[in-house]
Amino acid sequence: MNADDRLLVATPAAPIRRSVVWIALGVLVLLAVGGVAGRRLLREGHRGTAAVARSAAATAGAAWTDRFGDGTPDFLRLTDPADQAAFRRWFTLIAEYQAVRPKADVPAEITDCASLLRYAYREALKRHDENWVMASGIEIAEPPGEVRAWSYPRTALGAALFRVRAGAFAADDVSDGAFAQFADAKTLVERNAYVVSRDVRQALPGDLLFYRQFGQSSPWHSMIVVRAGAVGSVVYDTGEDHGKAGELRRVLISELVDHPQPQWRPVAGNPNFLGVYRWNILRGTP
Repeated sequence: MNADDRLLVATPAAPIRRSVVWIALGVLVLLAVGGVAGRRLLREGHRGTAAVARSAAATAGAAWTDRFGDGTPDFLRLTDPADQAAFRRWFTLIAEYQAVRPKADVPAEITDCASLLRYAYREALKRHDENWVMASGIEIAEPPGEVRAWSYPRTALGAALFRVRAGAFAADDVSDGAFAQFADAKTLVERNAYVVSRDVRQALPGDLLFYRQFGQSSPWHSMIVVRAGAVGSVVYDTGEDHGKAGELRRVLISELVDHPQPQWRPVAGNPNFLGVYRWNILRGTP
């Protein structure tokens, strides 16, 4: 114990003085470390939700706009080719992993085609660190790079990742229910993706095949393209059928083209096949 410490202990008012000293030091540290950022957080505490989100997007160098008018804010779009490739790879890896792992290990939330899309999409946009591996149970020998633009759920929209309302994006959408954590297959195709072609040969890994099977209780169906080209393949969940749980399947696109039930063939002449779709966050890129 040095002389100054002995003096503090011996003096009745020492605890008060020590508290003052530590508070003063704390304030100095906060000012030194936080600086402008700290003062900015205090100012933002008095703004509305939309304004805070707009500020966050601007800070990230993203545009508070919707250049395609499809309801997806431009700050969510992945414009870096490396980010696009990382997203496509993670999305397809995660989806395909569900089709080959033991059924008991498949996340309970995956019960139909739309839930498979939501799960793979959301997980592809997370940070895939050790905690993610532990939580997901997914181990990939050679994981692709990470999406660098942003990660889920650290966005101006928070965890509400899917567009659920028609119309172009507006600032108030961040707080008025235009986005949600849940979206069914119809909403995913109509609000969160766009049509690329009705020629399945134009599909890239990470694209989606959508169908509308008239007369069914759940008419909207989707498949994830996990491989393209001569050995192209898709992964999908059949969904519940008359009380029987669905199953995950991995099928060659060539097998779909020759499917014994014409309504499942991904060909332009099939009115049930809506076409090849691509996520809005990839819009404007190959």
